[in-house]
Amino acid sequence: MNLSNLKPAEGSTKTRKRIGRGPGSGLGGTSTRGHKGAKSRSGYSKKIGFEGGQMPIQRRLPKFGFKNINRVEYKAINLGVLQQLADKLQLTKVGVNDLVNAGFISLSQLVKILGNGSLTTKLDVEAHAFSKSAEAAIQAVGGTVVKL
Repeated sequence: MNLSNLKPAEGSTKTRKRIGRGPGSGLGGTSTRGHKGAKSRSGYSKKIGFEGGQMPIQRRLPKFGFKNINRVEYKAINLGVLQQLADKLQLTKVGVNDLVNAGFISLSQLVKILGNGSLTTKLDVEAHAFSKSAEAAIQAVGGTVVKL
């Protein structure tokens, strides 16, 4: 074996269709494009959203909705959950890392403490945002509120 007699494996290559090279090839005439119509012409390219002349879906359906790019989404955690976490782990300070370790949030989420439930333990709470009722309830039992 040498470079002069190398050839690809049997069946691994196909011969290219030579379209539009006369009637003898079997692919002359319309060159596999069918008869007439825009698709048979040179330079044809279908416009995005074109549906053959019927009113396209993006024009039939009305526009609606609005996506605010400045929206800040918080994961809501209630005071009752903080109380359970403090009782279970004997905590006096609850931060975002404690909530991540407990599985309530992921590391990338922002936390807002809401005032649902009751707080009996004095807690120092760190979060990204607090509702007014939650802030008042934490301070009522002698705890502190730290906004990150």
